[in-house]
Amino acid sequence: MFTQINYEGSIADQYLTLSKQLDALLAGETDKIANLSNASALLNQFLTNINWVGFYILQENELVLGPFQGLPACVRIPIGRGVCGTALATGETIVVKDVHDFPGHIACDAASQSEIVIPLKKQGEIIGVLDIDSPIVNRFSKEDQDGLEQFVKTLLLHL
Repeated sequence: MFTQINYEGSIADQYLTLSKQLDALLAGETDKIANLSNASALLNQFLTNINWVGFYILQENELVLGPFQGLPACVRIPIGRGVCGTALATGETIVVKDVHDFPGHIACDAASQSEIVIPLKKQGEIIGVLDIDSPIVNRFSKEDQDGLEQFVKTLLLHL
C-alpha cells in the first residue's frame, strides 16, 4: 500500500526513503508500464528543480519514449545520440552540468539546462534509461546520482 512519507534527514537518507516508498508502491504489481508510470510520478513529486522525468525503453536498437512527467518529448532516440543514447551506448550514468556543452544534445525542452541519465540494467542487459532534466545548470550532485542509481535498482526489482 502506498503511504506518504515525510522526507527528512540527509540527501542520502531522503533517497533511501524514496527507494523504500517505491518498493512499497510497486509491491505485487508486475506490469512494466504501470510501474514505470508510478516511478516517474514519484520522482516528479519528490525532486525539486526539474522540468522533465521519464523513461526511454530500448526497442529494436533505439530508445522509444516511455512513461514520463513533463512536456511532450522526443519519441525515438538512436543509440549513441544525445545524452540518453550515449548513456545507453556506454552503459554508464551520465551527469551533464550544462546541456549546451554536451556535443549532440537533443533539446526536447528549451528550458532544460542540466540532465542526468541512468541506464536500466536487468540481468546484465540494458533495457532502457531514466532521464531527468532540470532548468538549472549543475542541478545534479554526486548524492543525486547515488540516490537515483539506488532508486533504479529498486525499480528493476519490479520490472
